[in-house]
Amino acid sequence: MATRRALKAVLVDLSGTLHIEDTAVPGAQEALKRLRSAPVAIRFVTNTTKECKRDLLERLTKLGFDIKQEEIFTSLTAARNLLEQKAVRPLLLVEDNALHDFTGIDTSEPNAVVIGLAPDHFNYQTLNKAFRLIIDGAPLIAIHKARYYKRKDGLALGPGPFVTGLEYATDVKATVVGKPAQTFFLEALRGTNCAPEETVMIGDDCRDDVGGAQDAGMLGILVKTGKYREADESKINPPPYLTCESFPQAVDHILKHLL
Repeated sequence: MATRRALKAVLVDLSGTLHIEDTAVPGAQEALKRLRSAPVAIRFVTNTTKECKRDLLERLTKLGFDIKQEEIFTSLTAARNLLEQKAVRPLLLVEDNALHDFTGIDTSEPNAVVIGLAPDHFNYQTLNKAFRLIIDGAPLIAIHKARYYKRKDGLALGPGPFVTGLEYATDVKATVVGKPAQTFFLEALRGTNCAPEETVMIGDDCRDDVGGAQDAGMLGILVKTGKYREADESKINPPPYLTCESFPQAVDHILKHLL
């Protein structure tokens, strides 16, 4: 890992770290207020593909979080950026609520496949359509490859198993644009004038949040909320910089020890 510098930026995961669906993690709103009193840039980074940035911000605002839209960087944004760079027409396997973030993207006669979390669309007919496009040469773009995530009723399959199934069937490797891709973390820092060595990431996913951030040169703090399972911290090497109970404890550590 690169030599550490004084902390200048904090990246915060959303689902599982600040909230689980429509329920905030206890104490998270007040902890965010405390963090805002520190001289650091804050960005909220999420792999969610269930809803567009506008709907996500509305959900967070209703939960009492003081967050601005321009502070949120999503894997949907990263996917759109890649589609525009490649100038392709995607088959979008995302939830209907997420389509707003792809407004203006040409989806007629698709020649690429973009897959996120889309429970309402993960059926044989749709996945087979994606399979046929990929086998005929269309690139496969995974918004992310999370194995699972946390809902109020328990853990649920993420898009990762479906992406991996398409990779296996087509013998094509997906381009992953969300966490843990290094480019995602670096893009999230754009405009902050902060380097990875000046940044800490807080999240509930040991591999995608913490492992990805640490591979990009940041510190990673794992919280035991959301999708966290016992001994998750032992699944990556190097292990998390810190593992703590929840977001408020992570903020306390930053304010006491990293500034």
